[in-house]
Amino acid sequence: MASTKEKVLALAHQYFEDTVANRRHLHQNPELSFEEYNTSAFVKAQLDQLGIPYEVKADTGIVALIKGELPSDEVIALRGDMDALPIQEVEGRTYGSNNPGVMHACGHDVHTSSLLGTAKILHSLKAEFGGTVKLIFQPGEERLPGGASIMIKEGALQNPAPSAIIGQHVMPFIEVGKVGFREGKYMASCDELFMTVKGRGGHGAHPHQNIDPIVITAHIITALQQIASRFADPRTPTVLSFGKIIANGATNIIPDQVYLEGTFRTFDEQWRAEAHEKMVKMAVGIAESMGATCDFEVRKGYPFLINEPELTKRARTFAEEYLGKENVVDLDLWPAAEDFSYYSQEINACFYRLGTGNKAKGITSAVHTPTFDVDESSLEISTGLMAYITLCRLGY
Repeated sequence: MASTKEKVLALAHQYFEDTVANRRHLHQNPELSFEEYNTSAFVKAQLDQLGIPYEVKADTGIVALIKGELPSDEVIALRGDMDALPIQEVEGRTYGSNNPGVMHACGHDVHTSSLLGTAKILHSLKAEFGGTVKLIFQPGEERLPGGASIMIKEGALQNPAPSAIIGQHVMPFIEVGKVGFREGKYMASCDELFMTVKGRGGHGAHPHQNIDPIVITAHIITALQQIASRFADPRTPTVLSFGKIIANGATNIIPDQVYLEGTFRTFDEQWRAEAHEKMVKMAVGIAESMGATCDFEVRKGYPFLINEPELTKRARTFAEEYLGKENVVDLDLWPAAEDFSYYSQEINACFYRLGTGNKAKGITSAVHTPTFDVDESSLEISTGLMAYITLCRLGY
């Protein structure tokens, strides 16, 4: 009799071409966050063909259930996100985006097609395992407030309530054939910062008659770096960066105001809240001490992502069984953000990385770039591994 691993490997191979076709269809037809109507319809059609029941959440999100036919009350959730990014893809790809200015540049086409492939494998084996697998096809990962938060509010983790949730994400810096795991804290919280420093503009030759918001802003930016370098515990990674500054003056014109946008990221929720207060107090205080005013908005984003140690340790063991120990690598802290973090704050979670790079083929571009791509052989691994981890977690 074939083992669980042998059955899953065979089914992943059997469904591989379908998974690639689904990925290419999704890649050619990307949709922005919370606008995934055609993507959602495509997923529903695939689930209908399999006879897998589902319900709609968050307008374009889908929650489907695969019930094993053996006795068990165990419930495991699997998540795949569906939205694309406002990026113009490079030309020349036969499967390139047909939607100008929109591209699956973060691999969500891989995540969605992989979850569909995993669903096929599990559905094919449902007579052989017990428990329920909850498939969460999620919208809006790339845009606040994050589709995960809305899915949770609308009951995606209820009726039935899963004991754990598992997700995967493409990683171009890991070679295809390998996957990566990290126990504990993994990805950062992410907040957006919006600041306007208002002074009094005038001629650059008469600075004494003005309240120069550019100089004041320079003081604020420099001072705020103390949030990361002096106020943060050195053991808690903290990032504060400003990527947009608009002054709209000229060589001899001091403007009335300066506008800034930035990001704040860390790995501790208590420190995160304290830092918000310190940033606002410091910026407003400096501006006022120099005769200006400062409007500072902290737009709270995703929390930090934590991989529950025991669940992640077991998932890693299952991955080593499925792929070989040499193909499972350690991940470092990653200061990017992911709204999967909302699930990880609610229930035990494991979020691992799927190697999709291939240096020999020149597939090395980072996510969120116009040249991003994946080695599609990773799709046979992505579907099979998630199915194998799920079945092992269910005790099959």
